[in-house]
Amino acid sequence: MRIHVLADSDTRWKWGAGLAVGLAPGSEVHAHMLRGRSTPTARQLAEVGITPSSITEATLAEFAAAPALDSADVIILGTVGGATHAALHALARRFAGAPHRPILMTGYVGVVYEKMADGLLLRAGADIVLANSPFDRRRFTEVYEPLGIPASSIVQTALPFLDERPYDPARTFAEHPYTVCFAVQPSVPADRNGRMYMLRRAISHARLRPGRDVLVKLRSRPGEATTHVEAFHYQVLAEQLDEPLPPNLHFVYGNMSQTLDRTDLLVTVSSTAALESMHRGMPTAILSDLGVREIHGNHYFTGSGCVTDWTAIDEGAAPIAHESWTVDQGIRSTDPFGELRSRIAELRGRPLPPITPYYTAASAPEYVGTLLRRRGLDPDGSPGPGAAAARSRGPMRRTSRRVLKVAYQFGVQRVAPKIQQWGGV
Repeated sequence: MRIHVLADSDTRWKWGAGLAVGLAPGSEVHAHMLRGRSTPTARQLAEVGITPSSITEATLAEFAAAPALDSADVIILGTVGGATHAALHALARRFAGAPHRPILMTGYVGVVYEKMADGLLLRAGADIVLANSPFDRRRFTEVYEPLGIPASSIVQTALPFLDERPYDPARTFAEHPYTVCFAVQPSVPADRNGRMYMLRRAISHARLRPGRDVLVKLRSRPGEATTHVEAFHYQVLAEQLDEPLPPNLHFVYGNMSQTLDRTDLLVTVSSTAALESMHRGMPTAILSDLGVREIHGNHYFTGSGCVTDWTAIDEGAAPIAHESWTVDQGIRSTDPFGELRSRIAELRGRPLPPITPYYTAASAPEYVGTLLRRRGLDPDGSPGPGAAAARSRGPMRRTSRRVLKVAYQFGVQRVAPKIQQWGGV
C-alpha cells in the first residue's frame, strides 16, 4: 500500500509511521511534515528509526494540493485536533467528485485524558478514528452515537510503538546496575517549581541509592521543539543548581524503547512511556507527589495499581500494573492490527463516500472559520489569502523561520527561566 503520513511533531510522526508499518509491513510510507513550531528536526526524525520513501515539509494547503495524494491508498493524519479538522475540510474539497480517494485515518498518540469530546468531534469525518483500547472505544462510542456520528468509524487498535520484548526480572546486571528511568514530559508539570522538585527528587534518589543508575530521559534537546513547548528544560534546570550531580545520575536522549531495554523501574508523572513499560511487564511508578490531578494526566492511571510517590520509590517500591487494567487499556493486545486490517480491506473494496467533517461553515461558522484561518485555509477548505505567499517562500525564508524558531525556543527554555528566577517567580 501507498501510505501518506501527515505529522506535526516528532511524537506524531513516530505514531503515524509506526502505525503504517504495523498495518502493512513493507508498505510505501511517505512523510509530510506540517510546517510550524513543532516541525521535527533531522535528529528527531532519525531517532524514530523509520525511513520514509519520501519526505516533505509543507503547509496544510500545500499538503492537500500535493499531486502524490492522487495515488495514495491511505492518509494518516497525525496532527492535533484543530489541524486534523482543517485537513479534513481541505481534503474534502480536494477529492470532491473524484472517482477515487484515499482512506482517511486518524487517532491519538497516547492516553486520552482531556478535551475528549472536543478532540473526537474534530476528528469526526475521517473514515477511521482509532481507539487504542477497549476502554477508549466505549468512551468514543458514547460521544459519537448520541450525535448521529457512525460509531462504525471507530476501530480498535493499539499504540504502534509498544515493544514486544518482555522485561526479564531475573536477568543479570553484568553490563549495568539496577536502573531507574525518570521519563520526563515537556509540559507536565508545567511550572518551574514543580519541575525543579521532580529534578531534585531524582537527584536525591541517586544519592540515596548509589548502587543504582538513575536516568533522566529527555524528550528533546534544549532548542528543539516537540508536541508541547518545554519552558523549563530539565538539563537547563540542572545547570542552575549550585551542587554537583551524583555520578550515577545521567541525562539521556534517544529512542524510548532502547532506553527501556536497560531499565528496571520506569518512573513518570503520566508519560505514554508508562504504557510501554507496562506492556513489557516492567515495574512502573506513576508519581502522585504533586497530586493526582486531571491537569497532570496521572488520574488516568488510578486503576492501574501503580500510583505512588518518590518517598516510596526511595524505600524500594516497584509497582506492577494490574493485569485486568492493562487488558482494558489495550496494552496486552495479541493482534492489535487485526481489526484495522479488516476494515481497510473492506473500505478498499468499495467506493468511498464524500468526506464530511462534523463541523461545517453552516453548523459552526465561527469555530470552523477560526480553525481553518489559523491554518491558512478559507472556511470552505480552499487555500486562504496567505497560501500563495507561503508557496513562494524559498529556502532562505524557510531557513529564517527555523532560525527564529530556535531563537524563540532558546528564549523560552533559557532566558525566561533566568528572568523568572531573578525576579523570584
